[in-house]
Amino acid sequence: MQIAKVCGTVVSTHKSRTLTGVKLLLVQFLDVSGNPLPQYEVAGDTVGAGINEWVLVTRGSSARKETGNEERPIDAMVVGIIDTVTVASELLYSKKDAERLY
Repeated sequence: MQIAKVCGTVVSTHKSRTLTGVKLLLVQFLDVSGNPLPQYEVAGDTVGAGINEWVLVTRGSSARKETGNEERPIDAMVVGIIDTVTVASELLYSKKDAERLY
């Protein structure tokens, strides 16, 4: 899994039938210091993540392990919304604190 920040949503009215009903998010991966990396990815969302939230993203065949996704052409899936990240005993991210900024 990787940590990413939700940057936006992707809307596609013409897509594979198996993707009907799947919310698509644009996520940007983060480094160990919480800085954005240049990589972006479109990921399916099963947990209801929103803009600016930090999330856990699984990629590859693991993204299809969720029940109901086995036949979907999904390479990345948001599988968790992060509450806190601590690195070397220091709080790097707190959802509660981040919500106050927006």
